Amino acid sequence: MNLSELIVLLQEHHLFVRTTSSAQNLSFDSLEYDSRKIGQNGLFICKGKTFSVDYLKQAVTQGATAYLSETDYSHDVDVPGIIVNDVRKAMSLTAQLFFKFPQNEMFLIAYTGTKGKTTSTYFTRNILEHAFPKQAAMFSTIDRIVGNAPEDEFKAHLTTAESLDLFHEMREAADNGQKYLVLEVASQAYLLDRVYGLRFNVGIFLDITPDHIGINEHPNFANYLFCKQQLMLNSDYCIINADTDHFPEVLSAAKVSSAPDHIFTYSQTSHDADVTIVNDEASLTDSTFSLTVNSENAELASLGAQFHVSVPGDFNQSNATAAILATHIAQAQVADMQYGLSHTTVPGRMEFIKTQNHGTIYIDYAHDWGSMNALMHFLRTQFPDQRIIALLGSTGDKGEDRREGFARALNDYADIAFLTADDPGHEDPVAIAKEIDSHIDHDKVTTHIIPKREDAIHEAISMATNTDLVVLAGKGEDAYQKINGVDTPYASDPVVARNVLGTLANEA
Repeated sequence: MNLSELIVLLQEHHLFVRTTSSAQNLSFDSLEYDSRKIGQNGLFICKGKTFSVDYLKQAVTQGATAYLSETDYSHDVDVPGIIVNDVRKAMSLTAQLFFKFPQNEMFLIAYTGTKGKTTSTYFTRNILEHAFPKQAAMFSTIDRIVGNAPEDEFKAHLTTAESLDLFHEMREAADNGQKYLVLEVASQAYLLDRVYGLRFNVGIFLDITPDHIGINEHPNFANYLFCKQQLMLNSDYCIINADTDHFPEVLSAAKVSSAPDHIFTYSQTSHDADVTIVNDEASLTDSTFSLTVNSENAELASLGAQFHVSVPGDFNQSNATAAILATHIAQAQVADMQYGLSHTTVPGRMEFIKTQNHGTIYIDYAHDWGSMNALMHFLRTQFPDQRIIALLGSTGDKGEDRREGFARALNDYADIAFLTADDPGHEDPVAIAKEIDSHIDHDKVTTHIIPKREDAIHEAISMATNTDLVVLAGKGEDAYQKINGVDTPYASDPVVARNVLGTLANEA
């Protein structure tokens, strides 16, 4: 990457301020924001609220020949600096240039929403993989898939990676022959400019409920909604769930940058949407639905068909419909959609274990009121007379509004609740549990506070009879707990549940 090219790009976006010395002939062979990883002849990016000049000094020692920053460090290091007025936006553009704009080599489908992003992403990728074998990459909360070799699939650290990592992985995917990329775009991605300057072929808005509001996240709901709307402003085609709260505002955002015939809506209730979902059958293990096409757009006519989803929950019919519309725009056929949806499983999303003596156990990543409410409502609708035993916690250091939301969902649908740890961070998991408990109506719900999650799962399953439903919410297949700033190993809910069942079987 040549410095003169970078300066032109930064100037185009009104980000360039100056260089600290004559450096026009520089070029860079590496790019990093982690001083431990910078290579020879590298450009080091000085980012973060807690950035220390010591990081820059270490980077120079390890091979950095220049730095990108909002601050002039000429008195601290001898290498030139590229001074910008917004280092996060500049980092995104710099990464795009360094990795040769990999987004231009793939068809990009992006999802945003409070709930449903991961499931929808898996649906979409599976459809595309059937339509265009070995050409569909995926960046989800759970997995990154950048190619077809075993080493090309690895666990995700963030829903939407830092911009430098994002474009690095996109370059890997493009070099591996991937022509399609399906990815989740969290609100934080726009709040922190991780996707600044990136335009998507298709952007999907699934839903929005209050979440991610707090001192370390969005300052208020208006900002949360604003950040999620940005996907609509940065997509060629927009797909919107017409049942979402704030639908008019989301639709208005889409209309700003997309032509009317590039905006598609779907609904489970309204025939004013382009496509209406008809629930044919929904069980505790899967569901079948049909689509009614209301639009006069002849291109959508073929979507008036029946689809089977191998994941339970009527709400997943909505997620599947988003995937159908997105892959339709990507030129997949209905047969590809039908096959992909019927063969999709999502780790940690509505996984279920049918036991011999302890009912049915449901494991889901539900981590806020919206997702927990949808899950519990579905189970209660399917089995109105069965007892529901729910286990959950709430994350520490963020999303404090979730705690009252969890209590509301429990009050509406649960009979017994086990309150336990779920990434407590720097907070006391017992204090978090007591805060949730303070909002629970104890005339409706019996609560137990057990801070160690493994112990709580053991007690919840042990208590269940064969007619009960046990819901393990929050962690899914996460193999860690965030405790005091450290990712502490944790077996994951499915593994713990199966271990408990094995112990109980041996005790019988």
